[in-house]
Amino acid sequence: QLQLVESGGGLVQPGGSLRLSCEISGGTTKDYTIGWFRQAPGQEREGVSCISRSGGSTTYGDSVKGRFTISRENAMNTVYLQMNSLKPEDTAVYYCAARRTVMVLLCAKHNFDSWGQGTQVTVSS
Repeated sequence: QLQLVESGGGLVQPGGSLRLSCEISGGTTKDYTIGWFRQAPGQEREGVSCISRSGGSTTYGDSVKGRFTISRENAMNTVYLQMNSLKPEDTAVYYCAARRTVMVLLCAKHNFDSWGQGTQVTVSS
């Protein structure tokens, strides 16, 4: 069974940076499209960024374009989310998710079937 474990969250000041990691086990990492999602209290889980299984195709939500970068190292079974110029509205629990496919047409939660437990990101002064 595929397992995903997020790490790298924490408290950061506005304008700061964090790098989240999603470590994948129980499957062949290069077979899976990976997505990063986030959920703030009282809000729906939203897609932040997705990356194809080869790493050649990426998508970003409008609110993070130009600030966040998704990448993957299949040999290390890890997908990263580099987050720069963080804003208080980026505060949320961040989740990674997987689906065994080349790439999803839409970076939306209903397109993924394996999930990690999340890591908290808090942006505050």
